[in-house]
Amino acid sequence: MDNAMLIGLSRQLTLRREMDITANNIANINTDGFKAERVMLESRETRRARHEDGPPQVQFVGEWAMARDFTQGVLTPTGRPLDLALDGPGFFVLETDAGERFTRDGRFTLNAQGELTASDGARVLDEGGAPVVLDPNTGPVEFSGDGVVTQNGNPGARLALAVFEAPGLLSKIGDNRFSAPDDAERLNERPVVRQGFSEGSNVRAILEMTRMMEVSRAYQAVSGMIRDADELSRKAIERLGRP
Repeated sequence: MDNAMLIGLSRQLTLRREMDITANNIANINTDGFKAERVMLESRETRRARHEDGPPQVQFVGEWAMARDFTQGVLTPTGRPLDLALDGPGFFVLETDAGERFTRDGRFTLNAQGELTASDGARVLDEGGAPVVLDPNTGPVEFSGDGVVTQNGNPGARLALAVFEAPGLLSKIGDNRFSAPDDAERLNERPVVRQGFSEGSNVRAILEMTRMMEVSRAYQAVSGMIRDADELSRKAIERLGRP
């Protein structure tokens, strides 16, 4: 296999990855708190497959990192008292079996113990690292802008909110959640908590559909280049094999 085909195949691999990410963005247009993603590429220099003349190195393309757009989605009123949204950068803090996890999806509910939880039962933490506990029989629940929960005029726990200096260091782990490295630096800032709102996805449908078409055309173009290179090699072998 010659250099042109190897370079084409490397580009096809990254284009397939870009298509997968774009399709995932489109699939999550209606996922609360979802953040759009994009593949970041890099040029990788390596030795030629064959080298008789010309430069000894060729440039391949490979995936370098995953970039996420952490800009805020649109806040939509829901009227549910346990639906919370964050106005500004930051994350809710959840307690899971694997440790603390971070999310922008604030559609919470109560479990049998009165603990504020996510849809899968992960408990929402307060600033002291304890679960936020509410009594549904005490009266209406109110959350202030700084995250303090109040029932019948009695202030209680304050939501733990994490704002990272470099959110790009967070790792996506599924279920619209992130994990943070142990040395991730947190800022002494807090977003505003909006009760009765949900944050929509920040995916822009038109841009993603346009991107999907661009990737599809690029893949077809690279496929054509590989076919042409293969045909050229075949014809060259046929001519060399003639008596």
